[in-house]
Amino acid sequence: MAKELKELTSREENYSQWYNDLVVKADLAENSAVRGCMVIKPYGYAIWEKMQRQLDDMFKETGHVNAYFPLFIPKSFLSKEADHVEGFAKECAVVTHYRLKNDPNGSGVVVDPEAKLEEELIVRPTSETIIWSTYKNWIQSYRDLPILCNQWANVVRWEMRTRLFLRTAEFLWQEGHTAHATEAEALEEARKMLDVYAEFAENYMALPVVKGVKSANERFAGAVETFCIEAMMQDGKALQAGTSHFLGQNFAKAFDVQFVNQENKLDYVWATSWGVSTRLIGALIMAHSDNNGLVLPPKLAPFQVVVIPIYKNAEQLELISEKVKALMAELKTLGISVKYDDSDNKKPGWKFAEYELKGVPVRLAMGARDMENNTVEVMRRDTLGKETISFDGIAQHIKQLLVDIQKNIYTKALNFRTSVTREVNSYDEFKAELEKGGFLSAHWDGTPETEERIKVETKATIRCIPLDGDETPGVCIVTGKPSVRRVLFARSY
Repeated sequence: MAKELKELTSREENYSQWYNDLVVKADLAENSAVRGCMVIKPYGYAIWEKMQRQLDDMFKETGHVNAYFPLFIPKSFLSKEADHVEGFAKECAVVTHYRLKNDPNGSGVVVDPEAKLEEELIVRPTSETIIWSTYKNWIQSYRDLPILCNQWANVVRWEMRTRLFLRTAEFLWQEGHTAHATEAEALEEARKMLDVYAEFAENYMALPVVKGVKSANERFAGAVETFCIEAMMQDGKALQAGTSHFLGQNFAKAFDVQFVNQENKLDYVWATSWGVSTRLIGALIMAHSDNNGLVLPPKLAPFQVVVIPIYKNAEQLELISEKVKALMAELKTLGISVKYDDSDNKKPGWKFAEYELKGVPVRLAMGARDMENNTVEVMRRDTLGKETISFDGIAQHIKQLLVDIQKNIYTKALNFRTSVTREVNSYDEFKAELEKGGFLSAHWDGTPETEERIKVETKATIRCIPLDGDETPGVCIVTGKPSVRRVLFARSY
């Protein structure tokens, strides 16, 4: 294990390679036999399950229910909403046939030319079209509204330049799709779900985020408005951590979803969609981890405490195990997940390194001397600080320690973001500061042309127009034209 850690590229040397090394060596995921796709390994999937469980509870607390819609979407459906098809056309995987047959030449199997589909099917890149074709059958009156559905699913967006968790051809996510009787209700829903995402990011991922609105160039294809949360990674690049879209009546009109409103008149339904994906695991890694491995916030760690016995013989192990058994029961009563690693095929030092690499928030070590003194060694992963304390009351100590670790990880990330967020007032200053990374708050004249020019010349994009940002008027850093407020720029993933 020491050798494994030695081979972990440092963040300072090569941040991108550090990230890739860490994902693989911490047993989170690996590349699959299918180009552009990944295998999420049990430890990585356990993190996703913790995220999924918490988000699912939050969705249900706000009145949403889960459903499931087909993986395949008729090609004609994507043609119905012009902006939507333009936004996703280049990323679609297409099913053209429904059968294989043995190759007459004896070379395995081939596509049966007689099994060509009358209409090709798209493997869903997102589900607005298939869901709105379904909602047409569900909605006739205002009494049928609102519909507040979410689905946990996989999607495919054909990516060739991929990175584990951050950008893969297939990924896991949730997508909410809601239908409303009024514009105001749909807008309220889109903002509400943005707040849910922000609360999850900050209170569970320990990840400070900026809530904002996307510019027209960065808006979701088919949306009237896209709200987002933007996070800052340790290399100074931004990462979009979640989006919530106000779709207006675009998809209702595309699929002719009308209802009789309270004035007994026909109207088109108002819509939202919102989603987060396994990209959040990438954000978790890049925002908190260090050269020793993962640093996981306790609320999302697969297990929050690991106990490692240090013994010379079976008798010592039995005594330690008996004492630890009672502690584990008490921790579980407090809602704390714990693993006891008494495996005899790895030395304690190897185990210490392994759980440090995997980011377990708290490590307890207990040996013969600890048994004599009624003590235990406690190490916290976020600071690598160690202390030897009395075994009496250790469970309550750990409970508070986990709270402290969660808070400290968030505070550290917030302080870093604050340190790399700067105001700039000229294009030359913008370009110079951009090389240092971070968020740049700058005036922009509001035109897509200026935004595109900045993107082409600097590779920076408008991450968002902050909802609570500086609304003082000024002049655009590029054109000198009037600007109504500052926006946040950054290079991003």
